[in-house]
Amino acid sequence: MKRTSRIRVTSRPTLLGAVVMLALTSASVAAADDGPGPFGVTADAVATRHTARVGALFAADRADDLAGGHFCTASVVHSPQGNLVVTAAHCVNGADSDLVFVPGYRDGQAPYGVWKVTGRYLPDGWAKDQDEDSDLAFATVENLDGRRLEDVVGANRFTTGTATGATAVTVIGYPDSREVPIRCTNKPVAHSRTQQRIDCPSFAGGTSGSPWINGDAQVVGILGGHEEGGSTDDVSYSVVLGTEAAELYRDAIGDP
Repeated sequence: MKRTSRIRVTSRPTLLGAVVMLALTSASVAAADDGPGPFGVTADAVATRHTARVGALFAADRADDLAGGHFCTASVVHSPQGNLVVTAAHCVNGADSDLVFVPGYRDGQAPYGVWKVTGRYLPDGWAKDQDEDSDLAFATVENLDGRRLEDVVGANRFTTGTATGATAVTVIGYPDSREVPIRCTNKPVAHSRTQQRIDCPSFAGGTSGSPWINGDAQVVGILGGHEEGGSTDDVSYSVVLGTEAAELYRDAIGDP
């Protein structure tokens, strides 16, 4: 049985793919939980109560100067403590810098505050061997002004054991070349027994850790995994969320 490892500090990750200029369509793409929009179309994500649960990760020394400093994506998932975010393991691996999470980040602004990361949880498969089938991590954040993160922006549910492609999902993330999030809705397909993939254009460096959210507000994938999310901007990957992911989640919520 694999056990999980807790890591409290981290380094800047290797980013997903090369940073490229995005050619984004002006088509309006509805969230999966608002009904499916055009499949396989990427557009700017409109600020809503749903997208507020998705945010960007920054090194802590950028907390007072956010513009242009984000490097990965994370999102709030439900936990008893109300302080949990999920991302890719390669986003929080290492031990030489502190991090902050900014939900709903846009254009250098933190509309819901800047939240200090206090703990990180990585599977042994990643912490020891950087196994692409273990490219998943959770992080806890400190309360802000006496309030819990989940009470401020809400949370999606982290869900394991969902069949790949059972429903369409919406992927929301922050390319590091842009200051607003993008989104795309499509149906994932199996890449292998342990990996799933989705065809969505323009998910460049910085979108690692982006949640794959189905119509029931469940996170059923995290952009990462194979080739740390993919070698091109138009095809992205996630580990299949199974037993190891469930154990990691239990570890994260069981440690206040």
